[in-house]
This record gives sequence, structure tokens and C-alpha cells, in this order.
Amino acid sequence: MFDWNAIDTVLLDMDGTLLDLHFDNHFWLQVVPQQLSLKRNISVDVANLLVKQAYLDVAGTLDWYCLDYWQGYLNLDILALHHASADRIRLRQDSMPFLRALAGASKQRILFTNAHPQSLALKLIHTNLDQGLDLMLSSHESGYPKEHPQFWQYAFDKFNLNPSRCLFIDDSEVILAASKKAGVGYQLGISNPDSQKPHIDFTDFPAITDYQLLSSALLLL
Repeated sequence: MFDWNAIDTVLLDMDGTLLDLHFDNHFWLQVVPQQLSLKRNISVDVANLLVKQAYLDVAGTLDWYCLDYWQGYLNLDILALHHASADRIRLRQDSMPFLRALAGASKQRILFTNAHPQSLALKLIHTNLDQGLDLMLSSHESGYPKEHPQFWQYAFDKFNLNPSRCLFIDDSEVILAASKKAGVGYQLGISNPDSQKPHIDFTDFPAITDYQLLSSALLLL
């Protein structure tokens, strides 16, 4: 699928790419509306409408991913609710074998995530994902989400990367497009980010459902 001799570094999204997106979908689409319903004494249907509109209002911005923003906006203890739902946090089964295969092929592995640092810390505790990574960056450090070109410039400078020799893997086609526009040489989508939902279709980038397709090629290097 790729010329691995042309790739030095693999940049990896977290939620939906290395971790099962089921936790996040369950949390933001079920737990939050249910708690808002209880907090405001409104129906779950009304709470769902309020939450979905609030999400749309900040989609593509750093606020969309910011636990502090949602804690203040909704007046809910978002971090405590995160911890209460943490039993749903799961690695994809194919993630660690793939990360080990990358290490075996001497490819640098860097996590690029829009997750809030507190959410990232919680997920690392429950998955030990950091054991399969060389470096990590939350977009909150840069002040821009991965959708924004200034995130990419910040990341390239921070890690002294040659973007043309990087592969970026993400479950969002919008973010894959942003990485390509910023100069990242190779992109790959994940079409089964949530184990409990149907696969998604990618139109502009190649996509896979199993890292074994890549791991097998890496073992031949």
C-alpha cells in the first residue's frame, strides 16, 4: 500500500484510530445528554437537541475537544463523568501489534490527538497506549486543532519533522485533508473507528479496517 522506504515517521490519531471510538460516542451522545436532562430537569430528547446544537456551534474548533469548555458551558462535571465511564475505554485489538511492527521497522511513532490533556491522561492509564509510542502531542498544546494549518506547522517544528516523509493515520477525512494540505506525504483512513457502528466510507483517501494489512508489509522490511 505504501513505499515504507519513503516513510520515516508515522503520525497517529488516537480516538477511532488506535482506540475504539465507542467510548467517546457513548460519552458525548448518551452520557452527556442524560446528565444534562437530570441537571436541568428536561427530557432526554430536549437535552439531545441542545447538546447536538452546542456541538455544531463549535465543530472544527479547539473548544469542540476541550473538557474545560464543556464543563463550563454545560455546567456538568465532565471530567468526573469521564472517569465514571472509563470502563468503556478500549484499544483496538490490532493497534499494539501494528505499533510494535512499526518499531521493529525503525519507524518513529508519534501520537497527534485533539483529545484534551486530561482525557489523554485517562486513556493512557486505561490502555498503556504510551508503551507503543515514541512521542505524543495534544493539539491543546499548540492552541489549534488538527483541522487548522497552524497545528501542523507547530507539530513539524516541535518534532523537527520532514512532513513529506510522514504517514498520517486518522478516522476523519477532513483532518486527513488538512494534513495533506500542510504537506504530509501520505494519508490513511480508518473506516471502522467505532466497533459498535457501521463502517464509514472514504472518498479521497485510502482506508483500512485492520492494521494487519500494514503490519505484514512492515515485517518484510
